[in-house]
Amino acid sequence: MGKKITVVGAGFYGSTTAQRLAEYNVFDTVVLTDILDGKAEGLALDLNQSRPVEGFETKLVGATTGVNGEGYEATADSDIVVITAGLPRKPGMSRMDLIETNAKIVRGVSENIAKHSPNAVIIVVSNPLDEMTALAQIATAFPKNKVMGQAGMLDTARFTNFVAEELNVPVGSVKTLTLGSHGDTMVPVPSRCTVDGKPLADLLPAEKIDELVVRTRNGGAEVVALLKTGSAYYAPSAAAARMAKAVAEDSGAVMPVCAWVDGEYGIDGVYLGVEAEIGAEGVRKVVEGDLTDTELAALKEAAEAVRAKQADVADL
Repeated sequence: MGKKITVVGAGFYGSTTAQRLAEYNVFDTVVLTDILDGKAEGLALDLNQSRPVEGFETKLVGATTGVNGEGYEATADSDIVVITAGLPRKPGMSRMDLIETNAKIVRGVSENIAKHSPNAVIIVVSNPLDEMTALAQIATAFPKNKVMGQAGMLDTARFTNFVAEELNVPVGSVKTLTLGSHGDTMVPVPSRCTVDGKPLADLLPAEKIDELVVRTRNGGAEVVALLKTGSAYYAPSAAAARMAKAVAEDSGAVMPVCAWVDGEYGIDGVYLGVEAEIGAEGVRKVVEGDLTDTELAALKEAAEAVRAKQADVADL
């Protein structure tokens, strides 16, 4: 124990992440912040009252923050900060449509976090994910290994769920992997997908796998279209919370995350969805797995697409 984690943004994503983190019972304190006056405090009060029922001791603290850094003292000396702040998508919007609005928000949040928690590990979940992760690193000026983004865990979970439903098998028997960007250049990796250890390609025809890959790539948009207001948060919050837990426990778990890639897979100097070993310092190392030539080419293509957008974001 003794760990402090802050979740910036108390929308559905942020509040659900705070709940999951608290229920793990591995943190002393979870701080939830929001710009809406009283919202985070109200949610923290409500969540604290669930402690006797769920049997966890983690204390939740709510804080209202202002654009000029008011309220951030509540977050001081956090070990980990999860940034969920920003607008969600509306039906018909791409993640990229959010870039300018969310860039201003994420930059402001990152600067305030750096001021109050200079040693924190940052997990970014705001969209467009790859670009906002790069921006958070620029704005905090933190070492690149201490800033990562949540996307691969979510996209992999979606892919796994779709495969399990298609084959009518337990999700626990399915292993899948997605790399690349959180968006159009997402790279699902069928060669690394198995069901009870058997290659997915032995169990499903190629066109059905392709169909599930496309559904995975559009997984967020599918949810947004059904909800009509707001975007997914149960699966995304589960993914972000697991990443934070791996940092808190210094576990060395290997997870697909948005991490700084510098030479791995022959790709240099870009934030990209790859597998990485996660510990107390954030990304310990990028783990290079075996990819087919086609998968590697797709990953390199994703890197170039993301690189162009990340160059733009430095000025936003």
